[in-house]
Amino acid sequence: MWIRSTMAYRASFAMTLFGNFAATALDFVAILLMFSQVDRLGGYQLPEVALLYGSAGTAFGIADLLLGSMDRLGRRVRDGTLDTLLVRPVPVLAQVAADRFALRRLGRITQGLLILGYALWVLDVDWSPLKVLMVPLMLLSGSVIFGAVFVCGAAFQFLAQDAAEVQNSFTYGGVTLLQYPPTVFGKDLLRSVTCVVPLAFVSWLPALYILGRDYPLGLPGWLAFTPPLVALACCALAGLAWRAGLTSYRSTGS
Repeated sequence: MWIRSTMAYRASFAMTLFGNFAATALDFVAILLMFSQVDRLGGYQLPEVALLYGSAGTAFGIADLLLGSMDRLGRRVRDGTLDTLLVRPVPVLAQVAADRFALRRLGRITQGLLILGYALWVLDVDWSPLKVLMVPLMLLSGSVIFGAVFVCGAAFQFLAQDAAEVQNSFTYGGVTLLQYPPTVFGKDLLRSVTCVVPLAFVSWLPALYILGRDYPLGLPGWLAFTPPLVALACCALAGLAWRAGLTSYRSTGS
């Protein structure tokens, strides 16, 4: 329904799609400005940073396209309109995700893919079958991990009711974090995004395997192949959190 509504005004859709593309592209412009003054950022050259940027941006863009509307759940909890979703014979999670589905978010995915394509084209990597397989594996697993973070953030809003910005700090803030080399951050932060909120498995660990670099925490190299398992674990935890949040929901009575 939302796609049909969007495509009813194709010129408007094209402009919003371009606007989304341009707004997200400004993040990479900031990185280009940095590299206009330095040759390396945290020991990484521009194509290497572009790989981190493109992989994280694409994975997040897919999750944002499918589940980006989850941050509106707190508003529904506050005004009681979530009750409308509960009486429909469709899973509440699917309804919340589809609410005001924004096709313009394809602009972020397109921009991420272009940067990723540039990085893969110019990088001097000794490609092997495992490294080639790592690229789609990284994007798919990363999008699932980000999707699980979206769902966990929405589940938290059942309790907080006004926690959209808290959720955004882990989603939009997380993708901004992953766009830069891990060597520019402190080890306490790296431990947090590796062991607590496993955003490092979205792009850092698999991308560093492709680049032939070691992770700053000195973790074993085989962890680069675990993002699918981490994604499954995140989905399980997100499902439990969502079920707990939905069970605890109490209507406003209005």
